[in-house]
Amino acid sequence: MTTARRRDTVGRELGALHDGVVRFCELYELGLTYDQILAEVDAGRWHRVGRRAVSIVGPRLSTEASWWVAVWECGSGAVLDGVSSLLAAGLRSWEERVVHVSVARGTRTRPRPGVRIHHQRRLGRTVDAGIPRTAPEVAVLRAAQWAVSDRQALTVLAMTVQQRLVPPGRLLAAWEATERHRRRRLLARAVPLVCDGAHALGELDFARACRRRGLPEPSRQELRTTPHGVVYLDVRFDGYGVHVEINGAQHYSRLAPVADALRRNDRTLEGDLSLEIPVLGLLLDEDGFLDQVEDALRRRGWRCAA
Repeated sequence: MTTARRRDTVGRELGALHDGVVRFCELYELGLTYDQILAEVDAGRWHRVGRRAVSIVGPRLSTEASWWVAVWECGSGAVLDGVSSLLAAGLRSWEERVVHVSVARGTRTRPRPGVRIHHQRRLGRTVDAGIPRTAPEVAVLRAAQWAVSDRQALTVLAMTVQQRLVPPGRLLAAWEATERHRRRRLLARAVPLVCDGAHALGELDFARACRRRGLPEPSRQELRTTPHGVVYLDVRFDGYGVHVEINGAQHYSRLAPVADALRRNDRTLEGDLSLEIPVLGLLLDEDGFLDQVEDALRRRGWRCAA
């Protein structure tokens, strides 16, 4: 086999392991020299994608290849973290423009376009199978911390549990062991709602929120479970024909929307004015949802006492 053909064979065999990208050190181990690697790059057959790696399949990297290169370029011990780790674990319906990589505090790194490097006092539990990454319970809490808004933080939290990337009990334990968090107050309420929906919903005191706003207290507040296992809080203002359904964090999984439509239609036929409130939305904008409750009550004859 000629030298050029051998390089091509070696490169493609190694590239198949990491979606088309190969580290220099792996090529060295199989007998290629730095000059031989550069010869392939100069000939346009391989493409340099960092200080430590080349692409065998072309200059444009797949998402998975970009993860490998990001971890390699950040040095020994680097792992995908946050949303990037969750995407590698199978998170669906989420887009992220940068690759999040965590390294141990004190690690010397160089900036790289499209990569956000986080220096951690403790990396937390990691997964070694496949691309190095933090475990989902670690990654989701960091994703919530690095999110650009509270809304984004709660969305990634709920999606991770809904898509079963992490067992709720493991996430709850990881949260209870967390010492510092940028969104501690928000997540202190959100994590139990996501991880233990029925219990946390049952303890949600919607009546107290109504009292704070000067609204009448609900006549009934009951925790209900549909035949499909979807939990929701059923709140009624019987004197005014107003009904509020507070939906749990796992609400939009499986057949929940079908069951919702049936319940909404039943209440409409009964003449109720019905509102739906997602429980995580209540954490984000309690005033906005209570404004709607107040509007519904006023439309049904309630007047605030002077």
